Amino acid sequence: MIAADAKSSAKRKVASLAFWSIIIAFVVMGLKFVAWRMTGSVALYSDALESIVNVIAASAAFWAIRVSHKPADPEHPFGHHKAEYFSAVLEGVLIGVAAVLIMMEVARHWASPPALDQPWNGLVVNAVAAAINAVWALLLIRVGTNEKSPALVADGRHIMADVVTSVGVIAGLIGAVTTGWHVLDPLLALLVALNILWEGWKVVSSSVDGLMDRAVEPDETIRIRDIISSNAQGAIEVHDLKTRMAGRATFIEFHLVVQSDMSVAESHVICDRIEGALKKEIPSVRVIIHVEPDDEAKLPKGTASVPFA
Repeated sequence: MIAADAKSSAKRKVASLAFWSIIIAFVVMGLKFVAWRMTGSVALYSDALESIVNVIAASAAFWAIRVSHKPADPEHPFGHHKAEYFSAVLEGVLIGVAAVLIMMEVARHWASPPALDQPWNGLVVNAVAAAINAVWALLLIRVGTNEKSPALVADGRHIMADVVTSVGVIAGLIGAVTTGWHVLDPLLALLVALNILWEGWKVVSSSVDGLMDRAVEPDETIRIRDIISSNAQGAIEVHDLKTRMAGRATFIEFHLVVQSDMSVAESHVICDRIEGALKKEIPSVRVIIHVEPDDEAKLPKGTASVPFA
């Protein structure tokens, strides 16, 4: 009951953050477009254009998180965890579209950069938007990492990349205003486009890894092996350990070798002990154990106490 309550609480927290991300994205987008209209800056326009992607991405993340928390059903017996990866891939694609639109705007203004109107007021407004984004991005990344939510982490990283972009744009435009080199404006917009393309690639590549059933990180694999070994008393050997990630869920599968004359009930006790230990240490874990007789062992007898082959 306690575990179920904790799981439900985590679900509500992630869904709530995903919903508020949409509100924050709209607020920040509004501030950035105000900054652009005040100055006429191509760089601030590019920054505002990227914020449209943030709104769409936040909406997609909210949808994906709601779907991913649906329980398993006959059509999806392993659950809906991978829905969050589709949201992250969509976000990466939208980033690419925004980058292309920014480059088109740069090409239009490269030869004759526009003069900046009310530059200082516009920069202050943009700085406020960047500060809001920075606080929110850190929160999303922290909670998304703790709750193993790819959609929240992807959204947070994208927003943080937006913060870095905004800081660069603000610094560059201060230089353009103080030096009178207005060509810095479209040049900064071009750098914004290249930066968000790189961030979009990172978001897509990490999500594709998840869709391709990538194994857990090496240090996590070692931890899983240690948990299994520490709770496999009565077995002979463990081999063919496989893991994969699907959103916040971790899938673990391995073969457990026991004495041929061991009863089903006795081997089941060992399996329950291992599964219970894994569930205690790893949130949202799914465990499949194949029990085999001792003639399936891959290591010589007496090599170690419940060794991994």
